[in-house]
Amino acid sequence: MADNGSTSDTGTSGTTGTTGVTGTSAAKGTSGAKGTSGAAGTGGSQGAGKATATGGAAATGEAAGPGRFSRRRLLGTAGATGLALGAAGGGIVGYAAAPSSGASSAPAGSGAELVSLGADRVMFHGKHQPGITTPMQSRGHLVAFDLKAGAGRKEAAALLRRWSQTAERLMAGEPVDDDTAVARDAGPSSLSVTFGFGASFFARTGLEKQRPAALEPLPDFSSDHLDKARSNGDLWVQIGANDPLVAFNALRALQREATGVARVRWQMNGFNRSPGATAHPMTTRNLMGQVDGTNNPKPSEKDFDERIFVPADGDPAWMAGGSYVVVRRIRMLLDDWEKLGLKAQEAVIGRKKSDGSPLTGGTETTEPQLEKTGPDGKVVIPVNAHARITRPDQNGGAAMLRRPFSYHDGFDSHGEPDAGLLFVCWQADPLRGFVPVQRKLDRGDALSEFIRHEASGLYAVPGGAAEGEYVGQRLLEA
Repeated sequence: MADNGSTSDTGTSGTTGTTGVTGTSAAKGTSGAKGTSGAAGTGGSQGAGKATATGGAAATGEAAGPGRFSRRRLLGTAGATGLALGAAGGGIVGYAAAPSSGASSAPAGSGAELVSLGADRVMFHGKHQPGITTPMQSRGHLVAFDLKAGAGRKEAAALLRRWSQTAERLMAGEPVDDDTAVARDAGPSSLSVTFGFGASFFARTGLEKQRPAALEPLPDFSSDHLDKARSNGDLWVQIGANDPLVAFNALRALQREATGVARVRWQMNGFNRSPGATAHPMTTRNLMGQVDGTNNPKPSEKDFDERIFVPADGDPAWMAGGSYVVVRRIRMLLDDWEKLGLKAQEAVIGRKKSDGSPLTGGTETTEPQLEKTGPDGKVVIPVNAHARITRPDQNGGAAMLRRPFSYHDGFDSHGEPDAGLLFVCWQADPLRGFVPVQRKLDRGDALSEFIRHEASGLYAVPGGAAEGEYVGQRLLEA
């Protein structure tokens, strides 16, 4: 949660897809994926706009066998809208538009062409893995695996090969060999799958010399209340989709593929606002009710790749085009937060709750005037306000790309909601992105009183797989 390119005011962030999402037609759209951000925080904004979907062409129809409805056929040639990419106020987001007026509305399974969200496809192969600059999806699963005893480099390579093949098929809207029919009749629904390696993976596979220096353990923070059982892990997988059944189907397929090689260490479920849920493009809100996602780094910025991705000549070489992801389960103490009055909440964040504008005036995209004082001689934006502390110019320019999910896991024994943020942030080097911002927040962020970091992980996410390759091949077959 931060208000800058490094985290985001409340932290959620929507991001656009330079990796590309394709529908069966180019489309205009709105933007509005969510993103809370900030190493610990919340607050921010997303952009809105129109754009033509990027990426490869949509898959063409394929005849279904007797009694079986092909998911790939659903991609067809429907006049469906693609994901729109928009930017405003520093946030870059993806938001699917409503079906065009001439689009078919035939029920799923009838043989008609898909419309709108179901037809949107994210490409698996590319310079970077999907799920980093891909527009935010409305459903997400995060899961970590540990290799089983006796499983080493050979078994890990075979697993990543199977996982990559499965992800490619599912992202194209095609069933896998052991299809359970969970997602039958649905298109790809912007499904993306992303794979990463934890620090422990390298010792287990005899690849210690290939472990990146950037995977050094994160420092301890005073606000941490970490559950080791829900932190770290040898392998990490991120799944996102705009249909919950499509997302769940991918999760189960990958988990089945891991049988005998790796076991689930922890798994978390998240959500964002559904594309098209608002009457017009607007910034989303997090579970604290704050406008969330301001000033996320934008792919259009000249130093975006430098800040988010490992360069082609980076060290180690197998991480070229990759990124490092920090994952934090941040519980929001909503009962305490909701006891605050509106003015007190706005003082904690440094922005108005109604529209996300800074307390110093203007609109959501107006730069806060940090030195402006009120009639009482005090600065209008408090010195410990989240928006002030997380600004890049207050943190040596530290920046990260925030792409989180909200979560709600029921109520605890005291009747308080176990809800908050699955914080996911990307950077070329966590020591220059997440760590300096979180240290600053740890020393006096007003929001810290209302959140608790309960799980943490850091993973090396290699670059995208080329055609015919699997993710991590340059590491595992070097």
